[in-house]
Amino acid sequence: MTATPAYARAYIITMRAVLLLAAACTLTAAQDPREIVRRSVQRMDHNMAIARNYTFLERSETRELDSDAHVKTRKIMLYDVTLLEGSPYRRLVGKDDHALSGEEERNEQKKLADSIAQRQKETPAARARRIADWEKKRQREREPLDEVPDAFNFQITGEGQIDGRDAWIIEGTPRPGYHARSSLAKLFPKFRGKLWIDKADYQWVRTEAEVTDNISWGLFVARLSKGARLDVQMTRVNDEVWLPKRIEAKVSARLALVKKYRIEADTSFSNYRKFQVESRVVAATPQP
Repeated sequence: MTATPAYARAYIITMRAVLLLAAACTLTAAQDPREIVRRSVQRMDHNMAIARNYTFLERSETRELDSDAHVKTRKIMLYDVTLLEGSPYRRLVGKDDHALSGEEERNEQKKLADSIAQRQKETPAARARRIADWEKKRQREREPLDEVPDAFNFQITGEGQIDGRDAWIIEGTPRPGYHARSSLAKLFPKFRGKLWIDKADYQWVRTEAEVTDNISWGLFVARLSKGARLDVQMTRVNDEVWLPKRIEAKVSARLALVKKYRIEADTSFSNYRKFQVESRVVAATPQP
């Protein structure tokens, strides 16, 4: 048997060392919470592009509480959200977990028919502008998330499973000295949060956020009080996209520095279905 030359053995040993070092660096980067969050934000655009092709039912329940945390009023609305000539259309299909009355149903059908007629009469340029305006709105809502990786300090505080999928649990606190680029990101110093990020897809499976200081709009317009909480839960649909499952919010707010509101809002999403060009808007059965 011919012996391996010394220079060849040295080359093999060197390459093995390089590969081991590269693997170690990759593992270290994967465990860096900031890089995990950065990668997850980078993947949001791809997920959003797929999500726009889905229609769904949206059930929103809003409760106003009194000073003793008792429910004063409760309002439940059920909407069917579908694509109508290229952009979403929300149609009321139920109230307070009951079907609409005959008159209410006729009113909603008329609104739908009017909207269909209006959109079908659009010129190609007008239709393009409407869809572009919707896309711009979606992008404006998305843009502040680009600043999240740099606006917060992150720490991996654990790992867990959601719906049988492994996820990192990462907590974030405001990063001192960060200069926000967008108006919404300027509020980040008054938030702290926790993220559950799917290990396989790098998607935000769950997000918890808490307001740590009062947030005001205008001099005497409105104030969101410290302690407000938001919990967003996502679900994987058709093994291709992450879509909202439930959004819960608990807030205390004061309008014009006079009237105070305590509100709990719970929005759930169901019946996701992929939109087809030949699809038609149909009645939906209210869900309990």
